[in-house]
Amino acid sequence: MGKDIKFKTFTFCTRGHLVSFERPAVMGILNITDDSFYDGGRHNTLESASEHAEQLLADGADIIDIGAASSRPGATLPTTDVEIGRLVPVIRHIREAHPEALISVDTCFPDTSQAVIDAGADIINDISGGQFDDRMFDTVAKLQVPYILMHTTAPPDEMQQICEYNDIVQDLCIYLSERLNHLYELGVKDVWIDPGFGFGKTVQQNHELLDRMDELTEIFREPMLVGLSRKSMIYKPLSITPDQALNGTTVLNTKALMRGASILRVHDPKEAREAIHLLYGIK
Repeated sequence: MGKDIKFKTFTFCTRGHLVSFERPAVMGILNITDDSFYDGGRHNTLESASEHAEQLLADGADIIDIGAASSRPGATLPTTDVEIGRLVPVIRHIREAHPEALISVDTCFPDTSQAVIDAGADIINDISGGQFDDRMFDTVAKLQVPYILMHTTAPPDEMQQICEYNDIVQDLCIYLSERLNHLYELGVKDVWIDPGFGFGKTVQQNHELLDRMDELTEIFREPMLVGLSRKSMIYKPLSITPDQALNGTTVLNTKALMRGASILRVHDPKEAREAIHLLYGIK
């Protein structure tokens, strides 16, 4: 157990503290929306969101990733005011209840980013890679917080219409390199990479990308975040529903870990931690 697989420790700064992970980190998903593909409507009140945050932490989540906008294929993003109104009370409540918790926020807008960091969040998780608002990179540089740079082809309501690649890994390398260079030129210090499984990619392209993910982890020194949890690349080939896709999620998460993933973004932290434990021998 864990003898043949080594993990490269990664560190980042948040709120004046250096955080270090000597095993893959687990990011627990907290959706406070009505229309997320798996858990929409389950945690969209302050009470239910707070309860789910408690459960995620109890189940082993190292980071809570809060999203107030569904990014499922076909979804329309909310206005910034709506997004901020949903996020800020939840962040403040979790920060008060868990002062040491790591909180990430799923947003692609600079005004929301400013508001959630002011409310106590630590990390910005941007599905757009800075594409949806040209002020995003400047805002992240000003805030000096860890930033998750994801690949997508277009906003959620258009992305599945744009799935053409010359070579999916090479095309992602170009996309990520250009944006990484821009972020570093602006002075952003901590960047994580997310290949964007399910975003502007067919089921077959998602599986090719996962099979070749070690090519990305060999090229980029940044920590690699993988979000596969209960997605269509699991449930469509198996002819099941997202509710039935936990076993398939664990299988593909294990595959991602063996190809260099540093962070697993999941709905089910307990099972992710078990996979990490069995693979690396580290709890």
